[in-house]
Amino acid sequence: MTENIGVLGTKSPRRSGVERVVNAPLPTVYGKFQAIGYLDHDRGDEQVALVYGDIDSERVLTRLHSECLTGDAFGSQHCECGDQLAAALRAVVTEGSGIVVYLRGHEGRGIGLLAKLRAMALQAEGLDTVEANLALGLPVDARDYGVAAGILRDLGVSSVRLMSNNPRKRESLVRHGIEVAETVPLLIEPCENNITYLRTKRERLDHVLPHLDAVAHWS
Repeated sequence: MTENIGVLGTKSPRRSGVERVVNAPLPTVYGKFQAIGYLDHDRGDEQVALVYGDIDSERVLTRLHSECLTGDAFGSQHCECGDQLAAALRAVVTEGSGIVVYLRGHEGRGIGLLAKLRAMALQAEGLDTVEANLALGLPVDARDYGVAAGILRDLGVSSVRLMSNNPRKRESLVRHGIEVAETVPLLIEPCENNITYLRTKRERLDHVLPHLDAVAHWS
């Protein structure tokens, strides 16, 4: 691997943190956003924040959305990710301003696409999502939100109204220095294909999903 060589043959210091690289208009079916691209120098991931309207520094309506190829692109009913992404984009447009940070490297709660598919295969055999990850020798949730906090700081945001049902996401963001002024539920109507997955999120991962009580008849 080639080292970064600076003036007089000395090694350049390795960059760390998140760097804003590009800002481009992005018209979508929900509204016209600014797509602000970032490079995470610590992990090497390319990240994007979709910004709508003129944002303030305080109480910005915000979604930190973990990458989910199967849900976001393919419309998988195994999870509610695609519907949550669409709902978050609609919400910030309705609000008049807000941010959706799309976090790459978070596939399968941080285990990667192929490992997620292996876990899904185990779930089809009867394991829940937690048991499947553990059976593969993988962490239940390997995500970190430090890069999201760095992006929000770069955008001038110090506190957010966080669209999330996951208290651990709130705790992690606070730990990285972003105040969470309010948690805004992002509840998606469940279906027969994802009810077991959602119940596992509520019962084993502490997600706040009170709407599941209305579908208690599904096995």
